[in-house]
Parts: sequence; structure tokens; C-alpha cells
Amino acid sequence: MAKILYGNEVALKIKEDLNLRIDKLKEKNIIPKLAILRMGNKPDDIAYERSIIKSCEKLNIETKVEELNEDILEEDFLKLMESLNNEKEIHGILVFRPYPKHLNENIINSSIALNKDVDCMHPLNLERIFEGDLNGFMPCTPEAVIEILKYYDIDLKGKNIVIINRSMVVGKPLSMMVLSHNATVTICHSRTIDLPSITKKADIVVTAIGKAKLIKEEYFNEDSIVMDVSINIDENGKLCGDVDFENVKEKVGAITPVPKGVGSVTTTLLLKHIVDAAERNS
Repeated sequence: MAKILYGNEVALKIKEDLNLRIDKLKEKNIIPKLAILRMGNKPDDIAYERSIIKSCEKLNIETKVEELNEDILEEDFLKLMESLNNEKEIHGILVFRPYPKHLNENIINSSIALNKDVDCMHPLNLERIFEGDLNGFMPCTPEAVIEILKYYDIDLKGKNIVIINRSMVVGKPLSMMVLSHNATVTICHSRTIDLPSITKKADIVVTAIGKAKLIKEEYFNEDSIVMDVSINIDENGKLCGDVDFENVKEKVGAITPVPKGVGSVTTTLLLKHIVDAAERNS
């Protein structure tokens, strides 16, 4: 039976520290506040927005939601962003992705103030990570993977890590972050030939492909550490990851569950970044 790497335990530890830090900010009359920008009314976005707001409320972090039309002009979006950047009470800004096709992703990401970019979307903040500087804001999902490994005393030094994702949201920044921890990294994707032969040789496999229960036991060895980043819906309408958990859990060394895995830490790290920003700007 694999060791189950529960993310909710990691999240709880982070929140305990955040409570103390938020209390200290209150003594200075500072309330951490997040601005959320959502374009359109996609059910997934609305559900994610509600979960963030609920998590913020539990820690007395304020939120401001900007509900925007999907056909918003880029010029109007940038005016709104400038206003939020200049609003002193706003400490963090989160824009939901993917963007409508008519908006230039690089321009949108570059419009976020560097000191309010709590999910590391600005190209300059990402550039720091690619240069090996992990002292600023990191993308929350890749950071969650590393925080879980750290919590369970899994040292990255010298490990062979396979990441099944090449996006700028997860795969590419995570590859640079684990390189900074002296791991050896392989990035795989939808065009990778004979994926199981690659993942089976890895010490740690991180998957974020968004395909429910696609990955079975033949992808792993008995010592594999499996980090399942995706949150999918299976044929029964239940939350699941990319990995067929029931099929795999007896055949690997350790695995994150879905839910109660990487996702719970991702949201908590977003809260941490808001508090970080409030402290830096106080």
C-alpha cells in the first residue's frame, strides 16, 4: 500500500502560520485583500471563485470580484487593471485563465503589478524563476507540488522527475523550480512516444494533463512517488485525478489523492501570497 500524501495536512500547517501573521497585520489596521477578475460565466470558473472566496473568509482575507464580459475590450481591461494596481487596499490580483481569444495573453499578464502578482503570471516574475530565483511569488500549483514533497521529507536532490505537462502554468515553471532543488527533469506531453517507458524509470512523476483516470499502474515502478495535479470528473460525476487511484495505490511508493491532494495546497498558497504581499506593502 502506497503512502498517501495528503495535501490538506500541508494546507492546515500553512494556515496556522497565516492566522498569526494576519493578526499582526490587523494590529496595523491592514486587512489582506485579493481582487479576482473573471471573464464570462464558465461553471468551472464560478466554482473556483466560490472556493477561493470561502477560503479567504475563513482567514479574514477580503475579496473583490470583478465580473467581466467575455467580449471586454483589451483597452477596457487594461484600464481596470491600472485602477486595481493603484488601489492601496488591494494586495493581490488574480485573473482567471484561459482568456478570451481576442485578448493578448502576454499583454494581460504584463499589466499586473509585480508586487500584486500572487500567482506569478507576469513575464518578469516568471523570468526570475527561470533564472533560479525562488524568493518572489511562485505559481501556486507548482509550488504546491514542492511544498507537499517538502512536508513529507522527500528530498528532490538527485531525483529523476518526469512532468507530464509543458504549459507555462504548471510544467515549465515546475521544471525550473525542481532544477533549482538539484533534481534532473524530463518534460513529457501529448506527443511523447511510449510515455510509460519514461515514467516508469522516474523517482517522481507529476501529471497535469486533465484526463480522468487515464494513467494506470504500468506507468510506475513500486517506488514511484506520484503527484497528481489534475482535478477531473469521472464517469460517475466524482472528482478524480489523471491517475486511476484505486488501480495504482497498491503498486507505488507514495501518491497524492484527488481531492485532498495538490489542489488544497494550491489554494492555501494563494492565500499565503496575499498575506506576503500585504506584509511587503505595509
